[in-house]
Amino acid sequence: MIASGMANDGVGGVCGSIIYLPDYSFSISWRFACYTRNTMELVDAVILGLVQGITEFLPISSTGHLVLAREWLAITGANKLAFDAVLHFATTAAVMLYFWNDLWRLLQVALRKLGRLPVDQKDMTLLYALMIGTVPAVVIGVLLEPYISENLRTSAFVAVVLLFASIFFLYTEWRYSVAPPQGQLTLKKGLQIGFFQALALLPGMSRSGATIAGGMLVGLTRIEATRFSFLLAIPITLGVGIKMTLDLMQTEGEVEWGLIGIGAVVAFVTALIVIHFFLAFIRKYTLWPFVWYGIILSALVGYVAFIS
Repeated sequence: MIASGMANDGVGGVCGSIIYLPDYSFSISWRFACYTRNTMELVDAVILGLVQGITEFLPISSTGHLVLAREWLAITGANKLAFDAVLHFATTAAVMLYFWNDLWRLLQVALRKLGRLPVDQKDMTLLYALMIGTVPAVVIGVLLEPYISENLRTSAFVAVVLLFASIFFLYTEWRYSVAPPQGQLTLKKGLQIGFFQALALLPGMSRSGATIAGGMLVGLTRIEATRFSFLLAIPITLGVGIKMTLDLMQTEGEVEWGLIGIGAVVAFVTALIVIHFFLAFIRKYTLWPFVWYGIILSALVGYVAFIS
């Protein structure tokens, strides 16, 4: 038998219409989190894997989408931390595999430099730019991450940042059209893009979007900025995964590693596909579709924040 009614959210508010099924109930309203659970199901793992794989390397903010996904699935506890950690490792592995030839060449350059052998100057500049570009996000993250985690990880703040990011991308495209890119990657530009990457510490700011737009603003072409953005993602996403793993070690609760492994595989495969098609897309088109998408997502996240 199926019956409908109203559910209390535990703090004196009503969540919305409820459909009661044998042994399970869920809210049919925009306020998804009328219940929380520490257990996971196969569909949860697949959905979160898809969300991470699709959004990590597109300029649309994985945080904004995960806010909606977590509101919907209402997963908390050790499973949440474990999933975040493993998914970051999965997407890092995807970008490393896709750019394996570039990474192998950079490794050879580093070894040749240590051996005082001749190196390709362009590859050497790329290696140093990646190293320098990683520093701002690491330093600023260490200093501000505790404050950001405690005070800014809210749906309302994410909605505001999503809107700001869309306006930022809009400005970047306008500036790019009136001042075509000139010159190649330099150490100075690598550092500047690194500071743009630090903007992604704000929940709702896309890391790839910030670095691609930053690269375009400092004079790189869209495709050059995108490739540099993806390579620059490797140390940061790897570091985030390690930090989340350390946090997980201090968290009590049972972790469903089997389902998390499935989610990781989904994220890995999805990320590989997204990287390939996004690079093909950015060669021909602008960031405008992501500007409008970000505005729509901002409104949706803001609505969820308002009714919650």
